[in-house]
Amino acid sequence: MTEAALTALDERARHAAHAANRWRFVHVVRRNYLVWRKLLGSALVGHLADPLIWLVGLGFGLGSLLPSVGGLSYMAFLGSGMLCYSAMNSASFEGLWSAFTRLKMQRTWESILQAPMTVTDVVVGEWVWAALKGTLSGVAILAVMAGLGLVKSLVALWVLPIVLLVGLTFAGLALIVTALAKAYDLFTYYFSLFIMPMMLVSGVFFPSEQLPKAVQYVAQALPLVHATALTRGLVVGAPLDNIPIHVGVLVIYSAGTVLIAARLVQRRLSK
Repeated sequence: MTEAALTALDERARHAAHAANRWRFVHVVRRNYLVWRKLLGSALVGHLADPLIWLVGLGFGLGSLLPSVGGLSYMAFLGSGMLCYSAMNSASFEGLWSAFTRLKMQRTWESILQAPMTVTDVVVGEWVWAALKGTLSGVAILAVMAGLGLVKSLVALWVLPIVLLVGLTFAGLALIVTALAKAYDLFTYYFSLFIMPMMLVSGVFFPSEQLPKAVQYVAQALPLVHATALTRGLVVGAPLDNIPIHVGVLVIYSAGTVLIAARLVQRRLSK
């Protein structure tokens, strides 16, 4: 074999190894899935029951008192918001309590790093896994809405990549908090001081246009308001403008937060 042929073969081998390394995070996703599968019953109840209770309870309760909201029935308005809430909630719980348990209590991440894996592989794997759990919760709400006749057309299927993007966004934010946390207590502050206020100003339960102008401006910097606008337009046919801006904000949040989380986890594990 000539020297040129050997060089070309070596180059192809390096490219193949590089391509394989880029997908090492999939092993972390698979590991978490195998563990989750053993706890499937309690996991589904924990992540799906809460948003479904909110949807049915508020939808039929307040829905009977409100003639319409923004030209939509309150059930349709609330359901399209609960899609985002459900994805956000599930991805956040996975990126906080579950990820922190694997990081500090069980020290699973340190064990994984004994294999030919990097901190970035672990963080990206946790990020994708949390986002997939968020997507599952969003799909459950979409199925309930379809069963109630609230989904207007097959255009609603375009909401699936949006729900995944929502999961990636809040999984990244959650992993940043996890990387900084010393104990579980910090997660209560995160939910009480960030997640809950954001829910109230992002159009999940009522139109954000009802809020003071200053609050509306602040809400535009938050990811949930953009996610809600997208899902509401796709699922129930509400007016949908500024699509590139809405998608762009979510992409920036999701990509930026996972990069920050990977750096913080790297610094934490190197101490």
